[in-house]
Amino acid sequence: MALLVQKFGGTSVGDLDRIQGVADKVKRFRDQGHDVVVVVSAMSGETNRLTDLATNIQKQPTPREMDVLLSTGEQVTIALLAMALNERNCPARSYTGSQVSIVTDQAHTKARIQKIDTEKMRADLDQGRVIIVAGFQGRDDQGNITTLGRGGSDTTAVALAAALDADECQIYTDVDGVYTTDPRVVEGARRLDKITFEEMLEMASLGSKVLQIRAVEFAGKYNVKLRVLHSMQEGPGTLITIDDEDVAMESPVVSGIAFNRDEAKVTIKGVPDIPGVASRILGPVSKANIEVDMIVQNVSDDRTTDFTFTVHRNDYQRTLDVCAKVCEELGAREYDGDGKIAKVSIVGVGMRSHAGVATQMFEALAAEGINIQIISTSEIKVSVIIAEKYLELAVRALHSVFELDREPVESNGV
Repeated sequence: MALLVQKFGGTSVGDLDRIQGVADKVKRFRDQGHDVVVVVSAMSGETNRLTDLATNIQKQPTPREMDVLLSTGEQVTIALLAMALNERNCPARSYTGSQVSIVTDQAHTKARIQKIDTEKMRADLDQGRVIIVAGFQGRDDQGNITTLGRGGSDTTAVALAAALDADECQIYTDVDGVYTTDPRVVEGARRLDKITFEEMLEMASLGSKVLQIRAVEFAGKYNVKLRVLHSMQEGPGTLITIDDEDVAMESPVVSGIAFNRDEAKVTIKGVPDIPGVASRILGPVSKANIEVDMIVQNVSDDRTTDFTFTVHRNDYQRTLDVCAKVCEELGAREYDGDGKIAKVSIVGVGMRSHAGVATQMFEALAAEGINIQIISTSEIKVSVIIAEKYLELAVRALHSVFELDREPVESNGV
């Protein structure tokens, strides 16, 4: 039978009744003869509760201690789920990320997995136990507890599946698959039966909350069979494939629309237009462990440039603080920012072979009176920055113009 890695998110284990339901589901797979490794998140709302506790004590909590605090959320869940399975005569054992030896780098709150020791897990599997691992966490080579960032339990699950050479990694969540866009924004959003790793990687990086980007990267790199499923409903979910060979030949040019409300924009104006100025701006930002997304540089006739980039809204104030120093060091005229922007993106492998898709997008937004502030493109996506207040209008307009509510036409092999 198969070796399965199953991940259950915070809403799936949000209370004791749901934990009991997860235990029933896991036991059914175990009774069918499958070996099962389960990865769980903290109970819904617990990470936010712990974060609030921290910020009430320290305005900007020490990253190392924040990791120690937040890692306790998953520890509660793994113990309760192990108890529920043992109560059902299904042998189970829980492990924290440190105990199972998920080794990461030392970037507290945003750590990356470096290696996983599977010896202990394989021994438990050989003895017929279900293994329950705390998602979102690990330890560095000094033994310090680290966390992988929001949504890190997905990364834990896929990394374990890769390390164990699992037959399938199943991500159970509160949606029954990957949709053309958020159904809460567009009523006609449609569940996709399949999507390529490449498309899913773009959608995850562009704001889709179904899967964390690093989880998709792991799955694509190690060819982990990945499926998104609903934790409380039966159904096929969405299969994420290694390439687009299995996707219908007549599938839409655009597969989905991703968006992100958590964007902020920073502009440094009147920067001297000299070689290396970009690195002198972004270097200090990078050293502050702030990730930059979109970048635009405009050159004027007076040999100065305006340099604009976007960051996560949580990093907005820290970025402004860094830019204040950079602006002074470079002799730039001024800097400013906007914390009320959003990013909207269209994604699809079919865009490689179709011209005019970006124009169609821009025309649809113009028809709704939506101004575009920044544009970024790649082979399979086009992203724009707009005012946050127009976000939902933009998503609905694009979903309609690209007819994403329609089922794709299946190839008949001719």
